[in-house]
Amino acid sequence: MKQLLAILSAAAMLGAGAMGAGAVAADAMAADDPPTPAAVHETGLRQLRAVRRVFVDRIAGGETSTQMREILISSLEATGLFILTENEARADACLRGGSEDMVFTDVHTSSDSLNAHANLSTRSGVNTKSYSGQSGGVGLGESESEHSAERRHEAIAAVRLVSKDGDVIWATTQESTGAKFRGASADVAEKITAKLKEDFDKARKLQ
Repeated sequence: MKQLLAILSAAAMLGAGAMGAGAVAADAMAADDPPTPAAVHETGLRQLRAVRRVFVDRIAGGETSTQMREILISSLEATGLFILTENEARADACLRGGSEDMVFTDVHTSSDSLNAHANLSTRSGVNTKSYSGQSGGVGLGESESEHSAERRHEAIAAVRLVSKDGDVIWATTQESTGAKFRGASADVAEKITAKLKEDFDKARKLQ
């Protein structure tokens, strides 16, 4: 009897060990599952909420990218969300990205045409000495073409906020053809700032 009890006890311990190992394996598998987009977004917002000091890096792009950086700095400073610094080593995050500012001519050409043509011909002959014939024709043609050229200004920028660890915690892409009281580049900078402020307000509300 004692031997039987010992065997049953050992079997129970082995079963419990197997169940424990299975639970650990299940936890490990769950930990390896990729995060959901919602979880990634929330993590980014939590990191964004912790940012206090921002360095605006050089903006890649054409000749106007330097101007875009200056406009972005001015627009961000006006929000009061962060302390802007020129010392990258002191920053909690860096704003990086690229922009393009284009001025071009948009040409439109269109044409309309109307044409009508009618022709009537009658011929008769009795012999080689007698011959009569009748013919008539009507023609009408009308065409109209239109050509216009419009000078346009368009700007686009894609920026991201990068933590000290190199994680991208926030990003956006904005474009504009200009607003009523500001140019295309200034309007893009305003849209970027507005989007950042919107997401920062969401981050503040997280529990």
